[in-house]
Amino acid sequence: MWKLKAILKRLEDFYGPPPKQKLRDPFEMMLWEMSAELATDEKRGAAFQALKKRIGSTPKKIAAASPLEMVEVTKLGGMEPARRAKRMQDAAVLAIEEFGGNLRSILKRPLKDAVKALRKFPSVGGPGAEKILLLTRSYPLLALESNGLRVLRRLGYGPPVSSNDGKDYAAGYRAVREALAPQVAAAGFDTLIAAHHLLRRHGKELCKTSRPLCAKCPLARDCPSDTL
Repeated sequence: MWKLKAILKRLEDFYGPPPKQKLRDPFEMMLWEMSAELATDEKRGAAFQALKKRIGSTPKKIAAASPLEMVEVTKLGGMEPARRAKRMQDAAVLAIEEFGGNLRSILKRPLKDAVKALRKFPSVGGPGAEKILLLTRSYPLLALESNGLRVLRRLGYGPPVSSNDGKDYAAGYRAVREALAPQVAAAGFDTLIAAHHLLRRHGKELCKTSRPLCAKCPLARDCPSDTL
């Protein structure tokens, strides 16, 4: 079976080095995710930068903005701007009321407590909380989103990809993490952050949910999967 470092080496040779991590503040990471929906990273980045320039990116500034101001900015991120604006302001109020406006204290908690605290915020599930803890270099985790998870499952880690994945997502996530646990224990932050970015990109661009572009895939010749 593929080793994680071998997978990442081949993906990096194909795509180039993963992007440098710019955001280190957990609240800004939440705003980044809520800045756009079903959008490219470029569009999300533009929407986030507009939010930061026009309103700010601290809980205090987000909470103090008018709903109208928030919606005007979140429109840049595409669909359902009012819903995303409300989530941002709900997250800001929670950050102020429960954490004094600074979420960095969460990052110092034991892992389970940190995940539990981050999951209180709108749109932050277990994988999202783990992503924040990885990208802030708080805990060395294999933090996967759906695209990266799909790639690893097709490479033989965890259960095969199927049409029932919507129902079995959590079980598939746990299975992949358990299968890779020995390799993750020996990896450092740089490797795991690269894994998050490279696997995500590969799943978005080539190893898609349906009709994956196997003919172009740098992993195809050693991939055991019968794709959908």
